[in-house]
Amino acid sequence: MFKHFIGLQWKSFFRSASFKTEIWFKILMALGALYFTLVFLSMGVGAFYLIEKSGLGDPLRVVNRFMIYYLAFDLVFRYMLQKMPVTNIKPMLYLPIKKSQVVNFSLGKTVISFFNIAHAFFFIPFSVILLVEGYPPLQVIGWHLGIMALIYCNNFINIMVNNKDSVFYVLAALFILAGASQYYAWFDITLYTHPIFDYLYNLPWTAIVPWMLVVALYFSAFAYFKKHMFLDGGLAKKQTEARTENLDWLNRFGNLGTFLKNDIKLIKRNKRSRTAVIMGFFFIFYGLLFFTRSIEVYDNPYWKIFAGIFVTGGFLFSFGQYVPSWDSSYYPLMMSQNIKYREYLTSKWYLVIIATIISTILASFYVYFGWEAYAAVLVGAIYNVGINSYLVLWGGAYVKTPIELTSNKKAFGDKQAFNAKTLLLTLPKILLPIVIFAIGQLLIGPVAGYLFVAAFGLLGFVFKERVFKMIENIYKKEKYKTLLAYKQK
Repeated sequence: MFKHFIGLQWKSFFRSASFKTEIWFKILMALGALYFTLVFLSMGVGAFYLIEKSGLGDPLRVVNRFMIYYLAFDLVFRYMLQKMPVTNIKPMLYLPIKKSQVVNFSLGKTVISFFNIAHAFFFIPFSVILLVEGYPPLQVIGWHLGIMALIYCNNFINIMVNNKDSVFYVLAALFILAGASQYYAWFDITLYTHPIFDYLYNLPWTAIVPWMLVVALYFSAFAYFKKHMFLDGGLAKKQTEARTENLDWLNRFGNLGTFLKNDIKLIKRNKRSRTAVIMGFFFIFYGLLFFTRSIEVYDNPYWKIFAGIFVTGGFLFSFGQYVPSWDSSYYPLMMSQNIKYREYLTSKWYLVIIATIISTILASFYVYFGWEAYAAVLVGAIYNVGINSYLVLWGGAYVKTPIELTSNKKAFGDKQAFNAKTLLLTLPKILLPIVIFAIGQLLIGPVAGYLFVAAFGLLGFVFKERVFKMIENIYKKEKYKTLLAYKQK
């Protein structure tokens, strides 16, 4: 039966309407997987000697000490990016196929997910190095098997909590709080978790415990999905009580206010759009990697400009690049009305501008790290408002990705979002401000570099009408292709 399921998946892939797009997307995904595989391999081989050279102590004990953060980050990372296995079960419910076989197949696909296999490219080389360096084989094998079992525990935990935002927010908050507490010496969680991972090495037989937990989590996930595998409950859409919000204060802006009201309601009421706002907020803290000088490779002015763009442009990138996909569920209805593209696009533009300004204000704490840090944030905001706000709207015309507002599925990308035009438009969003800064710095100095980036962003306001007219024409040209794409689920 598993062979039959695999055959159906293979046919679905080759017969899909977006087969050519999927081919290129799979190639890009394969290249990305190859890159991360090489990164994990290099880390696995070099981690032992880097830790030993730094004088932190026994490399294995050091890895065990911070393993709790590794597993916590893996769980959060999975929640954001790992797609849940999807099997079209509706046709199968009418056939003499056991539900248990379908569920086992779907869960089995997660076992060979790259999110699980990638960890082996770190832990296998690291374990081999431990053996080469004279660590007892039985203890190393026990430790390795125990850690891999915990990785698979994360896999099945993610499956069961993937649609429960509250669980994710609590885990992410605890992860950040624990890291901050240890950094500022308030509370060190590793003092309590470190011995647990040491037990896997000191007492190899304890590796049985996490594997028993893996089995228990598998059967829990199996029972949950089998229980909900029926049409009138498990596959039915949830019905919630409707609430109305007037937002009358926006009426003074005419049609523009109407669009803004729709966007505000969309963000407040839907899971996917709320996620975009939350991700935009977390981007504000992205600059800590670059402005604190904690990572030596990032301690240069070019990376500061890069950080400034992302610190103030989190919402711009997470929300703006999916215009008009946010309205995909009712986009055909909108296009049948007497709606001007200019007013529609202007409302989206104002929304990302307001979010960028709010992010810039919230990021004011970066002045603590010096004037250059906050200068990078300010000029990044000006560039985002003057240039990137147009580029995300422009690129949105080619991102024909229908969005399911009630779900985070494909929340961070989709195969239709990857095409030559959108990739080319990504370059001026990120690389161009760095190039402009480099020109100013090399010719005059760092202050001139910041002024050059700010001046380039201000030019965007000068040519606003001309740029908007060009973007409007592109949306009109892509209108029917977009409508056709939104019909394909």
